[in-house]
Amino acid sequence: MKKFVMAIDQGTTSTRAILFDHAGKVVGLRQREHEQFYPQPGWVEHDPLEIWSATQFVIQGVLNDHDLTRENLAAIGITNQRETALVWNKETGRPYYPAIVWQDTRTDKICNQLAKEGGQDRFRAITGLPLATYFSGPKIAWMLEHVDGLREDADAGKASFGTVDSWLVWNLTGGVESGLHVTDVTNASRTLLMDLRTLDWDQGMLDVLGIPRAILPEIVPSSSVYGEAKGLLEGVPVAGVLGDQQAALFGQACYDAGEAKNTYGTGCFMLMNTGSELVPSESGLLTTVGYKIGDQEVVYALEGSIAITGALVQWLRDNLRMIDNAAEVETLAQTVEDAGGIYFVPAFSGLFAPYWRSDARGAIVGLTRYINRGHIARAVLEATAFQTKEVLDAMELDSGVKLRALKVDGGMVVNELLMQFQADILNVPVIRPVVAETTALGAAYAAGLAVGFWEDIDSLRVNWQEDRRWEPAMQGKERDKRYAGWKKAVARTFDWVEQ
Repeated sequence: MKKFVMAIDQGTTSTRAILFDHAGKVVGLRQREHEQFYPQPGWVEHDPLEIWSATQFVIQGVLNDHDLTRENLAAIGITNQRETALVWNKETGRPYYPAIVWQDTRTDKICNQLAKEGGQDRFRAITGLPLATYFSGPKIAWMLEHVDGLREDADAGKASFGTVDSWLVWNLTGGVESGLHVTDVTNASRTLLMDLRTLDWDQGMLDVLGIPRAILPEIVPSSSVYGEAKGLLEGVPVAGVLGDQQAALFGQACYDAGEAKNTYGTGCFMLMNTGSELVPSESGLLTTVGYKIGDQEVVYALEGSIAITGALVQWLRDNLRMIDNAAEVETLAQTVEDAGGIYFVPAFSGLFAPYWRSDARGAIVGLTRYINRGHIARAVLEATAFQTKEVLDAMELDSGVKLRALKVDGGMVVNELLMQFQADILNVPVIRPVVAETTALGAAYAAGLAVGFWEDIDSLRVNWQEDRRWEPAMQGKERDKRYAGWKKAVARTFDWVEQ
């Protein structure tokens, strides 16, 4: 019987189930979107029950599409939107409140209050992270303070906290009957609650945020057999979990220190493998866990996180109705030779790396009567490339490693105009792999390694193949001029929201 590994890719806007064969090729895919809720300015929420329902739908759908059953699955791996936080009742399985999404900024007051003593980097030495609304720890603190009955149930041991990986593993392995309450080291490293050195919850952080340890999941490796699925996938090992960006690093075969990838999705995330060395950032990056395979030594990474990239194209489509679908942005942008001197800084929920400015808000600068829809579309694409350059510059400064090429993945890499501009503004080649589903592939690899479907990391390297390469073609003076304009535009977005 032919065997496959299934990856569940639970993202910010949709859930997908993807089947991979031994060569790392996609043999089946099902996807279902879920609703985005914006109850107040700066607030972003998801319905956890809708996410679990969508997960069951895509699992059954991809198996039906290919006349397969659970017996055809060697293992299940999960990758997920990382900092999105939810709390559920372990006796009923019902969430206490909607999931608070990683983009949400409601915890700015909590973060600002904590920063009054010791500044924004107060906990960076322990967690590798600055104080920011991005991370899930402050979101738990907010829910404990504002959701009726949650504090009492948390203290009584009835409540369970998790990022989305924990929620899916718990439901997959039996929920209220036998659900496992775990999270992997990569997701735990994004909570602002884990000590990067011990790979355990830090009691000092829990005390500062008022979070009882009892509601937290057990921290486990990224690749390990956690347990077996119940119900629909009865008996299939649940054996791999990686936060989405770490999963992409793993799927891109960035297994050596100094190798890096950039994922272009709702946001944009560049990660560099720093090996067993924990590299503190002095340039606005995050120090995070890259992955941990079984009982092997943990691998660390530097990360540059950008909040709004693909989401800006969605905004152009949904809010301004300037395009009917995301693919049209490239066609529209190609109607002009350049952005006409305008810059679009998409600080819709503040700025992430390397600034970490929650007071910033979005701006289009340089507008004249000359500007048309094409220029705006082009500026939307260029914003992604400029933000990526800021992160790359910071990464080279922190690591001391000069990148020779950048591996890319995610939904936006089909946009060839963007990829060429990215190579131009970075002045390094940009490389797209044959298998673009690298996030899901990384989760599949982690699960497959745990059950022996793949023998070792070297066998995964062999699967990686180059599809397309873009070489830089822009003159140095032009590059410097464009980038200087971008930096000037970014400065205009600061201090818009008064703290």
